[in-house]
Amino acid sequence: MKPTLLILAAGIGSRYGSLKQLDHLGPSGETIIDYSVYDAIRAGFGKVVFVIRESFEKEFREAYIDRLQNKIEMDCVFQEIHKVPAGVKYNPERQKPWGTGHAVMMAKDKIDTPFAVINADDFYGRSSFQAISGYYHDWTPDKKNDYCMVGFNIGNTLSEHGAVSRGVCESDENSFLVGVTEQTKIEPTPNGIAYKDENDQPVIIPDNTIVSMNFWGFTPSFFDHLEEGFYQFINENAGDQNSEFYIPTVVNKLVRSGEASVKILDCREKWFGMTYREDREMVIAKIRELVDKQIYPNNLWK
Repeated sequence: MKPTLLILAAGIGSRYGSLKQLDHLGPSGETIIDYSVYDAIRAGFGKVVFVIRESFEKEFREAYIDRLQNKIEMDCVFQEIHKVPAGVKYNPERQKPWGTGHAVMMAKDKIDTPFAVINADDFYGRSSFQAISGYYHDWTPDKKNDYCMVGFNIGNTLSEHGAVSRGVCESDENSFLVGVTEQTKIEPTPNGIAYKDENDQPVIIPDNTIVSMNFWGFTPSFFDHLEEGFYQFINENAGDQNSEFYIPTVVNKLVRSGEASVKILDCREKWFGMTYREDREMVIAKIRELVDKQIYPNNLWK
């Protein structure tokens, strides 16, 4: 069974300053999404589903779905504030999207296979896609709560232009996830990589610490867990206009209760992405380097 790739592309890029999902970075005008789709096809994925906003559907369809539909099956769903389960009530003045957990929920009716979740603005590297595709190669429905994630060394995930937030992972001796803790303001310091604690004081962490870059592997059962978690989230945060429903919130609950397992897949790739506008030239240079090494062709879709 071929897995599906779910690309979270509904973000508006507030720090980046524009719709970065459409920014041309490769030598023949490729975007980061182009490279993710290309790697997914090579790794044996059978379908791509985008989570986008209705406000830029036309541009997105022209950029990807119309252009690449002959390469792999493609579809899209919309993440909008009003798209919530029946009976859910929330503050009508809310403007902020509900978060990554809600984004994944939007694809429930489009996915019936194991699937990978990625961010549209992150370049993960081809072995990341191969790892998840390989993990689900022999999947059967009796393994409905058998999940995974690609784990990156934190030293391979930093931006040269500012602090980042990462999900710091705790695992057992068999590389199964025990929990994910979101840490903010992570950056290099003279004493090593550090995040800021609740008192805004630096806490040093080893540069081989495993972090989540939101590259998850799930099965269709995860949609039901998300919906259940979203009801609880709304009950606790209905009046808050800024709270968000994140994937790790549900994952932590499932692994701690024993309802699901999450295998951490080893990854030696060096992540790069478009967190800040200043990252753009760095990303162009890194893609050019990969092309020069013949890891990718000069024109992906020629």
